[in-house]
Amino acid sequence: MLCHCYSQQPFSQCCQPYLDGVQPPPTPLTLMRSRYSAFVLGLGEYLLHSWHPETKGNLTADELTNLGLNTEWLGLTIVFARGNATDLVGVVEFKARYREKGRVVTLHERSTFERLNERWLYRDGQLNPPKIGANQACPCGATKGGTAKKYKHCCATR
Repeated sequence: MLCHCYSQQPFSQCCQPYLDGVQPPPTPLTLMRSRYSAFVLGLGEYLLHSWHPETKGNLTADELTNLGLNTEWLGLTIVFARGNATDLVGVVEFKARYREKGRVVTLHERSTFERLNERWLYRDGQLNPPKIGANQACPCGATKGGTAKKYKHCCATR
């Protein structure tokens, strides 16, 4: 079975080890993908456990479970991702599609992740982030020859 996060990888080799607690997600991107899969599967405990304590407010695992299970998830597209296993902060911009009241809705968010006690956590997100101009520096932080790569030559081509 392919993973729920649309990585085109088998679930057992993609998000399942993180969701089962076998290992923590090593990057913000893997945490983002595993959180999407957790929403699809209604794993509220995982979602709550992977949320930064300063920003999760009064959310409960039951609320997150119900949100996930009462939503028809239709797909996940990663726009860009920045952050590796040694960084302290990472960013993932994504678009998640779901069906609500018979119509397809796209949730577009640029999420911030923070590594706390050697674990990546979802901190917060900006809904409908401003569009990145083709000639602007790519938000993923990629460089070529010490110069920031332009968005049109980096993540815009993915």
